[in-house]
Order: sequence, then C-alpha cells, then structure tokens
Amino acid sequence: MMNKITVVGAGNVGATAAQRLAEKALARTVVLVDVIEGVPQGKALDQWQSAPIEGFDTRVVGANDYQPAAGSELVVVTAGIARKPGMSRDDLVRTNAEIVRHVSRQIKQHCPNAIVLVVSNPLDVMCWVAKQVTGFPRERVIGMAGVLDTARFRAFLAEALDASVEDIQAMVLGGHGDTMVPLISYTTVAGIPVTHFLSKPTLDKIVERTRNGGAEIVAFLKTGSAYYAPSAAVVQMVEAIVHDKKRILPCAAWLQGDGRGHRARQEAHPPVRRLAARRVRSVRHVLRGALQAGPQRTGEDPGSEAVAGRAGGAQEIGRGGEGDDGRSQPQAVSRKSATHLPRSPLRLAACGLEPPSNSPDSAAR
Repeated sequence: MMNKITVVGAGNVGATAAQRLAEKALARTVVLVDVIEGVPQGKALDQWQSAPIEGFDTRVVGANDYQPAAGSELVVVTAGIARKPGMSRDDLVRTNAEIVRHVSRQIKQHCPNAIVLVVSNPLDVMCWVAKQVTGFPRERVIGMAGVLDTARFRAFLAEALDASVEDIQAMVLGGHGDTMVPLISYTTVAGIPVTHFLSKPTLDKIVERTRNGGAEIVAFLKTGSAYYAPSAAVVQMVEAIVHDKKRILPCAAWLQGDGRGHRARQEAHPPVRRLAARRVRSVRHVLRGALQAGPQRTGEDPGSEAVAGRAGGAQEIGRGGEGDDGRSQPQAVSRKSATHLPRSPLRLAACGLEPPSNSPDSAAR
C-alpha cells in the first residue's frame, strides 16, 4: 500500500478511478484534484461515505489545488477534454497538451518523486508532454492504452466464443487508435490458439471493432466517452506497481538504446527500475516474430506503435508493426530489415532497434 495517490481530473474517468483505487485499498489517501470548484470535493465526500458499506478505510479527499497532493508517490493524469462524436483522439491534441503541460508543472513542484500514469488523449503525445515538462526519468512516466485495448479485444472474443473472459489471453500493442495491433498468433482460449475456434473474417471484424471500441461508445453516449473500462485499466496498472506484481502489461513509455543490453537506470524509483532487465526477453521474442512475418493477416500495420512491457515495476514501449501469419516462429530481426519503421521517439527497443545518430530521434526534443 502506498501512502498517497493523486488523481488529476474529477471527470468520469478520474472520479471512477479514484473510487476503484479506494475500494482496492491501494493507498492510505486518494486525492482527487480538479479546477472546477466543488466538484472534486463533492465527489470525494460521496466516495468516502461509501467506505462503511464497501469496507475500505482509504480516505478520499477532493481539492482545487495541489497542496493536498504534495508528496504523492503516484499520480494518475486524466485531465483534459473528452471526445465528441466524429472526433478522433488527435483532434484533442492542442487543448489537452496545454492542460497536461500545466498539470505536469504542478506534479514536478509538489510530487517530485512520483510515478506518473497518463490517461489523457492523445495518449502518446500526452506522455511525451508529461515527460518533457516534469523532467522525470523515463521509467516514471507511463501511459495507459494497451491495457484498455487488450481488455476490449478479450471482451469481444469472449462474446463471440461464448466463453469466460478469464480464459481469453491476448495482447494488443500499438497506438491507442487505428494503429493498434492485436497479436492474433499469441491469442489463446484456455491455451488453445483462437484461430482454432474463429475464422479469419470473424477475427477481422473483432479486430476492427476493437480499434473502434472507443468511438463506438462515444457514438452511443453522444456527449461523453468511455470511463468504466479506462478507469479499470489504469487501476490495474496502479495495482501492479503498488504491489510490484511483476505483470507484463502493454503501455506507453519512452525507450532508449538496445533492449538486449540496456538496463534500467539505477536512479529510478525502486519498483520501476527493473524496467526491462528481467522480462524484456520474452516480450522481444513475441515482437520479433510479429515484425518478421510482415503485414499479411489480421490487424497488421507496420507503422503502428508496438507497446509491451512490465507493470510490476514498469513498462516498455516501442515502435513497430505486427504481421500475423498465425503459425510463424519468431526469428531475429536485423536492423536492415527494420528500416521501414517510422522514425518516432517511441522505439522498438525490445527488438534491439535504435535510431541512427543522424535521425530526429537521436536528439532530445
């Protein structure tokens, strides 16, 4: 259990996340911060009054400033405007970047040792803004996307198979949107490949629905966006970090160097500094096979942002594609064969790739 966790943004995602954090007793105090006067205070009070019924002792506090959040060990950033029907996540970039920039300054001032989990959209860009403004080590700025996308994928598969979601094992990498890449070859039902149960056309439809999972909900709500599943996803990441559960979860984070030889910097927060040192080998094995196969079947996108990592201490993100041949054996990927990958700050370090010295990614941004 941590002493204090702060959630910035008392909207639907933030407030629901705060409630889940309290109910799971992941911290002694959960602070809910929002700029709208009275909203965080009212929601926090309402949640605290549910404690005798739900049986938790975590105190939930609301505030319009960051003083009550001082010293937080972990900060969840959900602040920003939500999508409306017809909007993409990228349409939010200018407004939400300014909001996250302001929030990041406050985090740097009041919570200098915190781990930051970013939820605001567009996710990858907001993670970059938070990292640059706070100046925190890359191991302490992480984004939530893949956990949510994976949950949606598993839910749709369970629905199609009439099976329990607990028996569906899957991983969705890539950007939080059209570039996400469900790894079909590594998707199983009680250990059996999903391709044994569902045809390619059916899987194609499920992958497409997963990519548009958020937009589908926005279209229904019309005046808001998803928040139950997103809040559950970020709380799963928080729980993995708080309890150092050594989970392997897809997420957004900044990679540097070669995943085969790189070791997390020792000055990182203790639960986070194990970043890629012990688990990246298994992730690299999956991603190499995905890249080697090339874009051939369901869900391939060689320009997608492949994300994989470890949330028991931390996570890794890279940039790459998924070519799913259903049966291919993972093989090594040479630097030459991977030159088609877009130049992005989000690199596929798990496959041993790094930008050349003259690429835009080799310089600080």
